[in-house]
Amino acid sequence: MEFRPCIDIHNGKVKQIVGGTLSDSGAKENFVSERGAGYFAQYYRDLQITGGHIIMLNKLGTPEYEASREAAMEALSAYPGGLQVGGGINADNAGAFVKAGASHVIVTSFVFSDGKINYDNLRKLVCAVGREHVVLDLSCRKKDGEYYIVTDRWQKFTRTKLTAQLLSRLEEYCDEYLVHAVDVEGKAAGPDRVLFEIFKEYLDGACGSSTSSDDGAGALPVTYAGGIHSYDDIRALKKVSGGRVNITVGSALDLFGGSLSCEEILKIVRE
Repeated sequence: MEFRPCIDIHNGKVKQIVGGTLSDSGAKENFVSERGAGYFAQYYRDLQITGGHIIMLNKLGTPEYEASREAAMEALSAYPGGLQVGGGINADNAGAFVKAGASHVIVTSFVFSDGKINYDNLRKLVCAVGREHVVLDLSCRKKDGEYYIVTDRWQKFTRTKLTAQLLSRLEEYCDEYLVHAVDVEGKAAGPDRVLFEIFKEYLDGACGSSTSSDDGAGALPVTYAGGIHSYDDIRALKKVSGGRVNITVGSALDLFGGSLSCEEILKIVRE
């Protein structure tokens, strides 16, 4: 298990929002920082935490997105090679973020159209930056007892279910997976542990994965985000996943007005 912190940016400001409330008119906010994105990137760098993600929450093509892009570039400059970046990423702009210092680009909406996976766009993305620089964000919401991938700032349901088989099928196009449990994101009310059953099935190598061994040792890294609000949550998720799923903590961090420290989280995940 690794701790993958976040830097969520909206209108150029580092924020924590309630998942599923984001729209063109704004979002329900848990926290707004007066510090720039570079401050948080440097903080993570000082702690030698890699794999954290910057998420630009504004819509591509708007002045607000440009402000968030500038903040993201500030963070990448402060910690080159140590952070991933997502939000409005496509095959045309992905290379610029990698060149600016992103270890990976995080993509959702670009690879989905008409409610299904657009494999042409996936291949374009891989050609643009290489599979080793791609993280697929398969953030999901529950509907009719199933988890469906959501796009367009988590507002639009696709027809694609998040399953262990899907994770296996997409391995050839990416280096890692990021999964936000949108229904619990930003609410600090506990993680969605049912999702971990899907992760476990994938990591156990039960799906005929093209890169995994029989025991799942070759499966791609999976990072979970959503609802974690206590050290006990982290310990429980570490136990249920056998330490094989990485975790993100947002609103619950003391950096963002919560009570959990990065230092203590690092101790738990590294035990």
